[in-house]
Amino acid sequence: MSGFFGVAAKEDCVINLFFGTDYHSHLGARRAGLAVYSPDKGFDRAIHNIENSPFRTKFDKDIGTMEGTMGIGCISDFEPQPLIIRSQHGTYAIMTVGKINNTDSIVEQIFKNGHSHFLELSGGGINATELVAAIINQKENFIDGIRYAQEIIDGSMTIAIMTQKGIFAARDKMGRTPISIGHKKDSYCLSFESFAYLNLGFTADRELGPGEIVFVTPEGVTTLNEPGQEMKICTFLWVYYGYSSSSYEGISVEEMRYRCGHSLARRDNVKADNVVGVPDSGVAHAIGYSNASGIPFSRPLIKYTPTWPRSFLPTLQKQRDLIAKMKMIPVRELIRDKSLLIIDDSIVRGTQLRETTEFLKQMGAKEIHVRPACPPLLFTCKYLNFSRSGNELELITRRIISDIEKGNTNIDLSVYADPDSEQYKNMVDRISQKLQFDSLCYHRLDDMLDAVGLDESKLCSYCWSGKE
Repeated sequence: MSGFFGVAAKEDCVINLFFGTDYHSHLGARRAGLAVYSPDKGFDRAIHNIENSPFRTKFDKDIGTMEGTMGIGCISDFEPQPLIIRSQHGTYAIMTVGKINNTDSIVEQIFKNGHSHFLELSGGGINATELVAAIINQKENFIDGIRYAQEIIDGSMTIAIMTQKGIFAARDKMGRTPISIGHKKDSYCLSFESFAYLNLGFTADRELGPGEIVFVTPEGVTTLNEPGQEMKICTFLWVYYGYSSSSYEGISVEEMRYRCGHSLARRDNVKADNVVGVPDSGVAHAIGYSNASGIPFSRPLIKYTPTWPRSFLPTLQKQRDLIAKMKMIPVRELIRDKSLLIIDDSIVRGTQLRETTEFLKQMGAKEIHVRPACPPLLFTCKYLNFSRSGNELELITRRIISDIEKGNTNIDLSVYADPDSEQYKNMVDRISQKLQFDSLCYHRLDDMLDAVGLDESKLCSYCWSGKE
């Protein structure tokens, strides 16, 4: 996943760009970059590895030397970006958020059209942002190029391009990720997260629609391609990835999580002493559950945030598990002899929750009841880089289903997605046993979508249902 921020102003924008980009640090922790344009000095760029240091410490020196009235910044889990490109369109900077599933066929076609080589490699493969630039450069202008990219890319792609005259911003054609516009005197900004510009003095202007392309200057925002009617925004943004103070399509992340917890409690009758949210995203879900159930909320797990990065980012699973354990500090007095109801945003591999359960019981917990805030994850995402792994057998649900089906390769997964089926109940029981929970009850898909509040047709739920 990646987060981005951009500014077009009449005066120097570097400080706004720096802090606006930094507010997206929860969306990526491997690479970060800033690119600026000054009428006097032209384009300038800085990119750093931020795996072991926060964004601010790596870019502190850069902002002392960078100058520009326009800038774009990106925090990414994978590709180094923004990139500065020289083409028939002139020099420009580009950054992207999304996933390309048909890279090989696009590269082959680009080579046939005379493109000679790619310079930027990420993890041994072609940098997706450079590939998007190469696609755009096949056309006569940026607008046609962006439309062409949206047309031929299988997956999802949101794009920002900074030229000498302004910034093109294009939301992916199905609106799976957001773009929010803010403004203040003589300045406009574009942002993944709607809260990122508020403390910088910007006020909310609007959100771009699916497939909408705009041109941002200090004077305003001009629509160049009207938004489409269909939308499939990622539901997981509210459940987990979005920051608590953000909102998408006018719907608050924090309030949605309260509603999630409320609907979880409405269908539950477990007896517990306290409701516990796994920090950070599980906390709001747990507050909603506590408010609805009357079971007191407590914090027996305190997240130590000053130095530990996000737990799923290290390449090796052992490192992820170690970091997840090290950053959770127990409050023994709130654990001993307690029956705890634990709410986490999701269960992916199951490794971390199993270790959390073992840890809590070693601390003296009497019972551990687990209530994930979303349904069982049955499919890996086709549209966004939530995880670089494409192996669905890493999902605990698929491993359990494989055991149940005893190697059968012709499995009807829809029955395992149906919370009223016997297959679903068997899968959940086996997951609970394997992870050593005293009970396990997932959120239902219909309840979770109701908690968002948008029409179901506008929400992507592929990772739970397999339906596009």
